[in-house]
Amino acid sequence: MIPPFSGPALGNIMQIAWVTPDLEKSLALFKTLYKVPDFLVMENRFPADVFGERGEMHLRIALANVDNIQLELIEPMGGGIDRIYRDALPGDGSHANVLHHICIKVDGTEDGWDSYVAGLGPDRPVAYIGYIPGVRFLYTDERATLGVYVEHVWFSPEIEAQMASAIPTYRTR
Repeated sequence: MIPPFSGPALGNIMQIAWVTPDLEKSLALFKTLYKVPDFLVMENRFPADVFGERGEMHLRIALANVDNIQLELIEPMGGGIDRIYRDALPGDGSHANVLHHICIKVDGTEDGWDSYVAGLGPDRPVAYIGYIPGVRFLYTDERATLGVYVEHVWFSPEIEAQMASAIPTYRTR
């Protein structure tokens, strides 16, 4: 038997996320090509730090659960500090769904979040921190090793329950 990891790793991956310049086009594609019938779509504005700059994040987000993985489509709405998403898009204005990040869910208490973050260490630099009540999240910049950012997220029990009831879930087996 292989022993469990002793620290933060790529365990508990709960989400795969793409950034898109046109959420409606991406939703249609995921519906027809990938057979995901529906997503929860929402528009969010919240304070954030991106590469040390503080400002407002403004995004349209679509979420759906397929088996044990959450699919997230993100459309940056412009302005603010959404360049962490916008810069990933094609420069010629063409449509694309660009793989942006995977997300690791951190279980436990909010107090345990700080210990988890401290354990990430200097080889996993923090690129982005968002500030949403009931949610703790940050992205580490792991593009050099994984090709994508890694989101680390903790939800309060109340937010987790709200999300579980609102996000459509589909089973393939």
